[in-house]
Amino acid sequence: MISSAVFARYARALADVAVEMGQAAAVERDLQLYGEIFRAVPDLLTAFDSPAVPRDAKEKLLSELLDRYPVCQISSNFLRVLLGHYRLRYFHEVQRQYVKTVNDRKGIVTAQVRSAALLTGGELTVLRERLARAMGKEVTLEIQADAELLGGLIVQIGSTVYDGSVRSHLEEMRRSLIGG
Repeated sequence: MISSAVFARYARALADVAVEMGQAAAVERDLQLYGEIFRAVPDLLTAFDSPAVPRDAKEKLLSELLDRYPVCQISSNFLRVLLGHYRLRYFHEVQRQYVKTVNDRKGIVTAQVRSAALLTGGELTVLRERLARAMGKEVTLEIQADAELLGGLIVQIGSTVYDGSVRSHLEEMRRSLIGG
């Protein structure tokens, strides 16, 4: 496994070009499309990574994918660069880092939110607004339902975790009752 610094380098290079060309949003949409394709057919990334598959077969496969699911030239070139440098198997990590890089440049932070149940549109709006006020920045939410939570939510922004889960509150009460 390669380090996250490598993902960041690829993502920064892509962001530099995409922002300079005014194509950051288009590239993000393209990466999202290919992320969905690679999640739906994980064998594609396996084939791209396999030493048993000849390089020209990999290039042909990528060309066929790009013909069937066209993207802007920047995204197309980037996918070819990842393939050429044997990094296409890390596509999802690079995609996440690209979104983070572009959002950082725009002053947008991403909050990962885990909740016991899916939140309603109104609850999401209130949460986003409160987090934006607290952070002093625009906030995007990545929501995930977590059946292991009894209730409440856990929000992570960067390395900071805000635990408002019922389990956390119960554990706090238990500690205070036993005097620890």
